[in-house]
Amino acid sequence: MIFAPPQHGKSELVSVRLPAFWLGRRPDDPVILASYGADLAEWKSRQVRQIVEGGEFRALFPEIATRRDSRAVNQWQIAERRGFLKAVGVGGPVTGHGALLGVIDDPFENWEQAQSVTHRNRVWEWYRGTFRTRIWEGGAIILIMTRWHEDDLAGRLLQQDAGLWRVLRLPALAETPAERDTNNAKLHLGVGLPDPLGRAPGAALCPGRFSVAALAALKTDVGSLVWSAEYQGAPTLPEGGMFKRAWLPIVDAAPAAGKTVRYWDKAATSGGGDFSVGAKLRRGEDGGYYVLDVARGQWSAGERNRVMAQTAALDGPECEIWVEQEPGSGGRESAEDSLRLLAGYTVHREPVTGEKSVRAMPLAAQAEAGNVHLVRGAWNGPFIEELTAFPTGTNDDQVDAASGAFNKLAGRRSMRPL
Repeated sequence: MIFAPPQHGKSELVSVRLPAFWLGRRPDDPVILASYGADLAEWKSRQVRQIVEGGEFRALFPEIATRRDSRAVNQWQIAERRGFLKAVGVGGPVTGHGALLGVIDDPFENWEQAQSVTHRNRVWEWYRGTFRTRIWEGGAIILIMTRWHEDDLAGRLLQQDAGLWRVLRLPALAETPAERDTNNAKLHLGVGLPDPLGRAPGAALCPGRFSVAALAALKTDVGSLVWSAEYQGAPTLPEGGMFKRAWLPIVDAAPAAGKTVRYWDKAATSGGGDFSVGAKLRRGEDGGYYVLDVARGQWSAGERNRVMAQTAALDGPECEIWVEQEPGSGGRESAEDSLRLLAGYTVHREPVTGEKSVRAMPLAAQAEAGNVHLVRGAWNGPFIEELTAFPTGTNDDQVDAASGAFNKLAGRRSMRPL
């Protein structure tokens, strides 16, 4: 993955020059080139073809030429070799074509598309069901894009398969080490990494194209959300107003004693959609509330049940378990299945009513008062991101589970609107 700001030459280098070089060096290895629209992908394909048919290319690769009877911009082939370039739009078919190199250049056309969960899901399903299946074993995928949203294609891939990707993030302005660690941690990239170009903090990525002063003016014009996403490659959701980052301090340990509750907000979707979340909270003897752990995943019903049973065994019998019951007969039956699954533990079901934001208000009030603490863990980042984005963020399952556990510790019943 390569994240770079707009108008910095990333498409020219990766979507035009690289496929030409690849076919010169590997004329038997096909390339699929995708972008948000077929027209744009075909325009880039035309540029690649012009390079391959140019004099400079022939000087480097004298034996490589395009076939005269196969020069369509949506697919053209190398003469007397197996290699070809296929240009497609995101969402379009790639049936019958496989490749050893797949390049996706900006799968979203604009900010509006990326903010639509429906469109993000459409891109995700196209990647999984169409594009990914056409890359041969031993092949390579390059995703080059301006980041738009934390849940865009790159965001989902990094959340699910971070260890499988090499990521080059090139911020428009070089970050301080603390800024870089914070942003890289959100992207599952690790901490302690240097600027990829060795720049000093505040240095421009390409000062001949955009000076520091020009970038500062852009930052003022586009606002912090767009700047962080498009220009720094580290998208964040807007704070929803109910929870603030400063209200969620991280501590190394919680009091050893105190009532403990694990509250489950269940989903049954594997690989997409809502998350199943089990939030474990403790009310300490000091009067504070501690979030001890958050189990979270997009599991099938069977996987989720195995995780719930394993988590109950790890938590031990002293941890009280609550399961949210969705409305209707299906929700009741699902909750009853969970009670049977967790037989032997102190487990209850709760039919919830009222708005999610109303149920979260008591937790938010105690967080603002400084009475809520997070025990340090790998789950901290996604948990904070979701709470600070609530109620306008993409997901709210962690909010539901944490609010449910808090309300049980505080002795509150299912919250109803006033």
